[in-house]
Amino acid sequence: MSALAFNNKISRNKCLINGIEDIELDDIAIAKKLNYKIKLLGITEIINNELFERVHPCLVKKDTYIANINGVMNAVILDGNPVGESVLQGEGAGPGPTSSALMSDLLSILRGNIKYPFGVPYNKRKKVSTYNQKMYLNSFYLRFQVKDKPGVLSSITKAFAKNKISIKNLIQNPDKKNKKAFITIITHENLEKNYENLLMNLKRNQFLLKKPTFIRIEKI
Repeated sequence: MSALAFNNKISRNKCLINGIEDIELDDIAIAKKLNYKIKLLGITEIINNELFERVHPCLVKKDTYIANINGVMNAVILDGNPVGESVLQGEGAGPGPTSSALMSDLLSILRGNIKYPFGVPYNKRKKVSTYNQKMYLNSFYLRFQVKDKPGVLSSITKAFAKNKISIKNLIQNPDKKNKKAFITIITHENLEKNYENLLMNLKRNQFLLKKPTFIRIEKI
C-alpha cells in the first residue's frame, strides 16, 4: 500500500516493525483508564521528502475513528492534499474477504495482467529516500515492573532526565504482597533516539524485574 500511495519502489528491510507479543492485559486495562485503545497500525508518510514506514502497536484516543474499528474489520485512512482525509473500510478476515482477494489475483493472472500489478512498470516507480526514524518526534507509554523498595521511582525518573525525556503522567501501583510495584509513565513528545537510549540505560537498572513495555502514542 505504501508503494501504491507514493508510487515508490517496495522497501526492503527499511521499515520500523514491532509486534504485539509484549502487550499484556494490564496494558489494555491501563490504556482504557487513560482514555486510549491499543491498535496495531501500519503507517506510511512522507516527512521532508523522505519516506517513513512503520508497523507497531499504538495508543490512540478512544473517541477517534481508527480506535473503533473492531473485530474482522480493517480500515485504510488516506490523507491527501487538497482532498483531505478519505476512509476505506471493510472486512479483512474470514472466508468471504480471503477468497475474494485470492480469486481476484488468480483472475488477473489468467487475463494476462501480470506485468504491472501496481498500474505502472517497475522502472517507472520512484526510489524515495528513507526517513531517519531516530529523528521522529512522538510520545510514549512505558510500563515498568519493579522491586518495591525505596529509591526505585527516583532511579527511574533520573534515567528519563538523563535522556532529556519529560514525563507527562506517572501512575504507581504497589503490590505489597509480592514485594513489587508497577509504574506507568506517559511522556511528552521526544525524539525516537532518546527513547532508544533510555531503554538501553534501563536494561542496567537493578530494580527492574522484567523488560519495560513501551507503546508509541499516535495522534490519528
